[in-house]
Amino acid sequence: METIQLVIEFLGTFAFAISGIRWAASKDFDWFGGYVVGLATAIGGGTIRDVMLGVTPFWMTNSVYMVCTAAALLTVIVFKKVIVKFTNTWFLFDTLGLALFTVAGLQKTLYEGFPFWVAIIMGCITGAAGGVIRDVLINEVPLIFRKEIYAIACLVGGLAYYACHEFDVSVEFTVITSFLVVVAVRLMAVKYHISLPHLHDEEMK
Repeated sequence: METIQLVIEFLGTFAFAISGIRWAASKDFDWFGGYVVGLATAIGGGTIRDVMLGVTPFWMTNSVYMVCTAAALLTVIVFKKVIVKFTNTWFLFDTLGLALFTVAGLQKTLYEGFPFWVAIIMGCITGAAGGVIRDVLINEVPLIFRKEIYAIACLVGGLAYYACHEFDVSVEFTVITSFLVVVAVRLMAVKYHISLPHLHDEEMK
């Protein structure tokens, strides 16, 4: 379980860092600014989760997450022409990070002995909160609050994890299933323009 957790968090860190750095680049941030945004995107959700669970934030016990973010920054710098050419690259990495960190949040919460409903909430926070911090840093209204299915994808992925657990499915299959569900929900929501109804000021008068 711990090995799977580390692999998921490492991959999620790289994917989310790429996403954050790509957004920072779109705002003409310098390299340091890009690193800060990438790091905040990668560790933000997990930090909030760990503080709420009462454990030491994961990145404070292993410097690999700092190094991983630096590798993501270097990747964007070296392959920037390729990344810019594929305009949906940021979306791909954001989706992968969302799915990976949702699973990581679920697993860590269960490992700490909390009930499943708490694990599902923590999965959502781990997956989505980093993106909220990223959007605040680049002065954008957080994506999670204005369009597309984002946190809902984390919720559905958490329910899929719970269903697999109830049927005594192996941890490996459960992780893969939950990951694929989050990715599928997010991709379908964007492809078919599925979103929750919006609040309008005139409706409140």
